[in-house]
Amino acid sequence: MEMFGRSRQQLTILYAVLMGALLVGLIFTVHKMMEWSMFSEQAQELFDAVDSIAEFRERDRYPDPEADSQTYMNYSDRLFFYVFDEDNRLLDFSRASYKFEFFILDHIRSWKTDDGEVQVFSRPGEGGRTTSIMVTMRTVNAGGIGHRVFVGKDVTTMYSGLQKSTYLLIAAGVLGLILSTTIAYVMAGKALEPMKEAYEKQKQFAADASHELRTPLAVVMSSADLLLSDPSITSPFLKQVIEDVKSEVKKMTKLVSDLLIVARSDNNALKMQLKEFNLGDLLNQNVRIMRPLAQKKNIVLEAEDITDVTITADEQKIKQLILILVDNAIKYTCEGGKVVVRYDGRYDDDVQFSIMDTGIGIAPEDLEKIFERFYRVDKARSRGLGGNGLGLSIAHEFVKMHGGKINVESVVDQGTKFTVRLPIKK
Repeated sequence: MEMFGRSRQQLTILYAVLMGALLVGLIFTVHKMMEWSMFSEQAQELFDAVDSIAEFRERDRYPDPEADSQTYMNYSDRLFFYVFDEDNRLLDFSRASYKFEFFILDHIRSWKTDDGEVQVFSRPGEGGRTTSIMVTMRTVNAGGIGHRVFVGKDVTTMYSGLQKSTYLLIAAGVLGLILSTTIAYVMAGKALEPMKEAYEKQKQFAADASHELRTPLAVVMSSADLLLSDPSITSPFLKQVIEDVKSEVKKMTKLVSDLLIVARSDNNALKMQLKEFNLGDLLNQNVRIMRPLAQKKNIVLEAEDITDVTITADEQKIKQLILILVDNAIKYTCEGGKVVVRYDGRYDDDVQFSIMDTGIGIAPEDLEKIFERFYRVDKARSRGLGGNGLGLSIAHEFVKMHGGKINVESVVDQGTKFTVRLPIKK
């Protein structure tokens, strides 16, 4: 069933979106936690190293560079340091790699971060590999002279490992999402299976009941006609009762007929009987048929710009389509209003006609639902206009069967326009 197929897809998509959002959040959180852990560990190493060299420089106005260098080397062979005086002259250093020393010195000379803050600088390296350097700075008072001690470390390996770990997490997340979505699709199908079976039984019941009810309804209608023609019944009251019975039987017959069409549509039992016919003649014929109904409500029903145009379609279904739309327009147009059936012309391989009224209109929130089965606008119901909510659904089904389109435009208390576009040849 198309309906259950769409529901299954929607459930799967919803699950995939929720699972995807959860995985993205989880991967992002894990990445940030690993980054924070790595950053904290490396920053602490820099802080320990800068504290050691600062201690040497604060104790001795003229420290031993070899001792400073040895202090750094004790921490890591990737550590380096540079010491500048207040005039930005280099006093001491343990050089970084020649590959990125100038890059580091440029950043140090433009340093504007407070004492104890840590910065990570990155630059593209050879072979597309990004080099990452972590640097911190501390101001030291050595014999009344202010020195700036910069300590740094090459953390390229750590950040590269973090990047690879993140990529692995993303790959695992994508694989998990695909796997979970596949499982969700299978499980959604299993969950919908009982509903599908119940719906199939309901469809079959509707088809059988609709078919079986047609005969007794026809008998009741015939009996009512016989009673009305019986000369022995002279009571106005009894005649009115019989007329009421006929009216209700007609409504019931229409409902049963509509239900039968819907049931056959669901079971793909609606057959198309294609033939060539004049659409213009069919539009005029429908206007003539519906005009007495419009006149009872003092509504003007007109046909405009109707011309001869031959199309290949199911004539009876197109006729019923037009009758549904015109009847709907008359039903929701107040006395003194107007309904117009217009042939709009030919567009490439399609023809278009429209039915316009000056009725009560349709609220914007109802426009997307009016083609649903049994859907009735509350405003129309409150006015006691009747209807079973199947007419427009059947009209939409007939247009869909022909490969056409039906659109609706409406303004509340001003009117509604239904536009139907059908292919010239099916």
